Amino acid sequence: MSYELDPLPYEYDALEPHISEQVLEWHHDTHHQGYVNGWNSAEETLEENRESHDFSSSAGAIRNVTHNSSGHILHDLFWQNMSPEGGDEPSGDLADRIEEDFGSYEAWKGEFEAAAGNASGWALLVYDTFSNQLRNVVVDKHDQGAIWGGHPILALDVWEHSYYHDYGPARGEFVDNFFEVVDWTEPSARYEQAVDLFE
Repeated sequence: MSYELDPLPYEYDALEPHISEQVLEWHHDTHHQGYVNGWNSAEETLEENRESHDFSSSAGAIRNVTHNSSGHILHDLFWQNMSPEGGDEPSGDLADRIEEDFGSYEAWKGEFEAAAGNASGWALLVYDTFSNQLRNVVVDKHDQGAIWGGHPILALDVWEHSYYHDYGPARGEFVDNFFEVVDWTEPSARYEQAVDLFE
């Protein structure tokens, strides 16, 4: 199987002034494409090693699959989490579950912002399939700190490449502006999928 980079679900300038056209173009077309290429390359190496029965480079290729696949999957979710029509709070079942599991939307958001301020990679809202609850997670790089069985609901990329051109070192300002473009349609669908699968 070969993986491909889907186009953004909106124009490159659609999230301005919160995220610039230049950042979206670099981030999507170059940075995200690199993870897709890395995943495909690592899979090719594993396939060749299986055919030749030479597994000397397989451990490194497996690590590359983990790193690059996680980068691809999380970036894909990140793009889907935003839209020019975003900026509202969640509604419906997801809003009810956030209130149930965190006490209030404001409590969830405060905790999520704390995760985003501390992460060396990603802040994620996940459905924890072990505990059957929503949970905020600090994920360094793409996979360190992830919960086994965690089903990503909302992803915020806080690697410096996602904001430094627009905001410099003011990560908190970038996180604030992320909430101006969050579109809860995809996270709500992912939450419903998790409930259907695991409850």
